[in-house]
Amino acid sequence: MLFTIDKALKRINKEISELDFGKEPAELYDPIYYIMGLGGKRMRPLLALLSHQLFSDDQDEVMKPAIAVEVFHNYTLVHDDIMDNAPLRRGNATVHEKWSSNVAILAGDVMQIKSNELMMQVDDKILRDVLVLFNKTATR
Repeated sequence: MLFTIDKALKRINKEISELDFGKEPAELYDPIYYIMGLGGKRMRPLLALLSHQLFSDDQDEVMKPAIAVEVFHNYTLVHDDIMDNAPLRRGNATVHEKWSSNVAILAGDVMQIKSNELMMQVDDKILRDVLVLFNKTATR
């Protein structure tokens, strides 16, 4: 079954809303749910899904890695907002403004770990190559 852009975005947002980052301590996990819940265009996972369907109709095999890219992107935004001392993200208070810089840094770190966990759900035959490329892209 092919994705349309609307169907893909709906599925992406559903998958993101169902992510389990953790619950306790709330001071660590609430900021993650907050930033991930602010929305955004979701272009990175959308491009991953649409590109993948050029090669396969199996949406499930690419969903977690596509979501990993979005979690990673939002992690970088949390840290970038601290560095820029930005008060707003998508019209809302940034994580460091709403909580603190220390909380934002730790929440971002958890998001980075979660993005790796999600990316690791690719087929074992390609896992090493995917992680090498993911990490190389992240460092650039």
